Amino acid sequence: MNEMTAYVAAFVEQFVHTGIQQVVISPGSRSTPLAMVMAEHPQLNIHVHIDERSAAFFALGMAKASGKPVALVCTSGTAVANYYPAIVEAYYARVPLVVITADRPHELRDVGAPQAIDQLHMYGSYVKWFVDMALPEGNEQMLRYAEMVAARAVCVATSVPAGPVHINVPLREPLVPMLNESLFSTPSATRTVYRGNKHLSQEMIDELYEQLRHVEKGVIVCGDLHVEGFADAVVELAEALQYPILADPLSSLRTGVHRKQLIIESYDAMLKCETFADAFIPDVVIRFGAMPVSKSLYLWLQRHKQVKQIIVDEAGQWRDPTLSLHVLIEANEVQFCHELAQRASTTSRSSQWVNQWKKMNERAKQMLLQAKEEENMFEGKIFIELAQLLPDEATLFVGNSMPIRDADTFFMSSHKRIRLLANRGANGIDGVVSSALGASCVAQPLVLVIGDLSFYHDLNGLLAAKLQQLHATIIVLNNNGGGIFSFLPQANEPKHFERLFGTPTHLSFHHVVNMYDGHYEKVETWDHFRRAVVDALARPTLNVIEVSSSREYNVGVHRKLWKDVSQEMSNLLNKGE
Repeated sequence: MNEMTAYVAAFVEQFVHTGIQQVVISPGSRSTPLAMVMAEHPQLNIHVHIDERSAAFFALGMAKASGKPVALVCTSGTAVANYYPAIVEAYYARVPLVVITADRPHELRDVGAPQAIDQLHMYGSYVKWFVDMALPEGNEQMLRYAEMVAARAVCVATSVPAGPVHINVPLREPLVPMLNESLFSTPSATRTVYRGNKHLSQEMIDELYEQLRHVEKGVIVCGDLHVEGFADAVVELAEALQYPILADPLSSLRTGVHRKQLIIESYDAMLKCETFADAFIPDVVIRFGAMPVSKSLYLWLQRHKQVKQIIVDEAGQWRDPTLSLHVLIEANEVQFCHELAQRASTTSRSSQWVNQWKKMNERAKQMLLQAKEEENMFEGKIFIELAQLLPDEATLFVGNSMPIRDADTFFMSSHKRIRLLANRGANGIDGVVSSALGASCVAQPLVLVIGDLSFYHDLNGLLAAKLQQLHATIIVLNNNGGGIFSFLPQANEPKHFERLFGTPTHLSFHHVVNMYDGHYEKVETWDHFRRAVVDALARPTLNVIEVSSSREYNVGVHRKLWKDVSQEMSNLLNKGE
């Protein structure tokens, strides 16, 4: 075994020992040693993806769905740059990625060598750690060095907050490794990381409880957060404090077997009513997770800066775009909820405040669910239907722009264990297809709901479904352009709107789905839609269901429903209910 092979083999073996199971490889020459050695390891699952941008999002989706780190490997040059958008998303979404980029050796840098760009710190502050590795050597010290880099990379990527790390690996020719039966051996040392949870002292818990014990008007706001045990823990806290939980669809709180009596799903529509928003001003807000999708919630929190806002974040990051934070609690969210709930459980509290929220929420839900009666293909109704059609343990991946907002409005609570995922780190429409397909490798069954522009943006990603024979169902909401702009002030500028914002493409996706050996179906009625979804869930291949809709009609139904909710909220308040 030559020096390069021994060095790379030690590097790869340590990854396996540290928990890497999935590797996404973008083909290229300079990364040959990494790709071939990884492909030889019996405990690594290799996914080859030709387009680097799609490959990176594919890895992101797999890591997001599994909660485990995924390795991503590419050659030198612009391939490295194509990973950038997914790395930005991974950083903000706290997804563990180990990005391994092959590079030219040091003597070929900055001298005009082909396919040699400056890859050092390529991703800047969007990675938690960067290392430019030494060139391969086969002595014991350098093998230990290769192992140490691999172990440290996984440790950093998975520590709170999780995120991407970047390992740049310079390699000299010849690049083809010497493969034999003794390629892998046990790492030179056992490297184990023990992690504990950050928690507050009992004195701090007591102090916080004293601040809250007489505050009856409080709310708990939960955004995108996937922490084992959190749902039960935050429900326990809400019940002890008698505070309603405003639960974003990505919070993992709207679905599952935990108690949901205090879960408020329709707050976005409720808070669009100024009368309601002014009547239900809390004295304290306790926030967990990322900022929720809802714009009306954001504006409500921003408008009332006098309200004490407490953010609980184990990473200690200031995720407060409203600039309203009063207290930051750097503690494990589950442990914090348990400890504060236990302290608060000894106090009897009035339930009048939370009961008012529950009553208003039930009425708002009834108004919004009137969308079930829409005979035309109204986009929001998709999520009402999916709540009924998806089986237990399904994963619903939701595209950005309008789909995630419709999920917020129309996907109500359910005892089914349906997991909702989305790329809400940087909120881009790029790479969503690949992210969902990556997630489908570890989460079945999976359904993606996506807009036509976002689908078009990542058509290359469909190749993974063909080559890896993935089972996924993609529902494309085709309103012939950027539907969300019809809700924004730009819609009032008819001279430029369609060309600059509406951007109609007049595309049908039938032929492109066929090119990737997928099953395509265009539906125009709700009965057809239901049959298509049920059939797709049972068909183990790529399924694309295209739903044509009208932007104008979609806006009209949304605004009517919001108006109906606002009127109902005002009527109830005027009656003193």
